[in-house]
Amino acid sequence: MFGLGPSELIIISIVVVAFFFGGEKMSELAKGIGRFTGEFKKGKAEIENEIKKAEEELQKLNEKPE
Repeated sequence: MFGLGPSELIIISIVVVAFFFGGEKMSELAKGIGRFTGEFKKGKAEIENEIKKAEEELQKLNEKPE
């Protein structure tokens, strides 16, 4: 896009957002993004744990006692 790399686009985006919302709103936005990221990671870990538990239960059910 116009010969710009991802890092340049990110910097330009930050400047535009700072221009429209100001520094105070930027800090609130960053906090919100951080909270979202943390909650997303927690949810992902919970889902992975549930999948592992279900796989273990299936393996136990499929094992035939000899």
